[in-house]
Amino acid sequence: MPATTRERALEAAVELLGTQGVRAMTHARVDDRAGLPPGSTSNWFRTRRALLAGIVDWIAEHERADLDSGAMPDTPGPDFPGPDELADGLCALADLHTGPFAVRTRARYALFLELADDPELGEPLRRQRREFERWTEAVVVAVGAADPVPTARALMALADGLILHRLTVNPELDVHPALRRAVHALAQP
Repeated sequence: MPATTRERALEAAVELLGTQGVRAMTHARVDDRAGLPPGSTSNWFRTRRALLAGIVDWIAEHERADLDSGAMPDTPGPDFPGPDELADGLCALADLHTGPFAVRTRARYALFLELADDPELGEPLRRQRREFERWTEAVVVAVGAADPVPTARALMALADGLILHRLTVNPELDVHPALRRAVHALAQP
């Protein structure tokens, strides 16, 4: 099924945001990037603020779909894998977010910075982050971490730092050794 005009506009907006930054994002540039007639994006998103809200929702929806598709080990249960599998899953996520989804990741980081002080537009980003924190907490409990909240947050901060480093400094950075060491150190009961 072909993408709707709205979906094409959002995909183009994310690409524009992730490659050229927040200041480069205008309705006209989104139309141009998406190959849409002038004014198409503003038909869906009347203001820049509405467009930013649409992008936030689009990114969150796609990231949830990616997580559901199995980049990480299954939801914790009695047969859940151990720390090595968790480290492998985190590495797989880092590879996705710095490889095929690098532009979207850059767009998300740009939005976090742009909307940090905006309670309304920043909240969906923070809510998405909290959902992933809760999931990560359950995962670290399943691999044996005694204190899941700080463990999950430390692993997420490390992964964010490694992803940011890969996106900005060293695209060839091997994140596996650092994530494996961190998972094993933090998962100790």
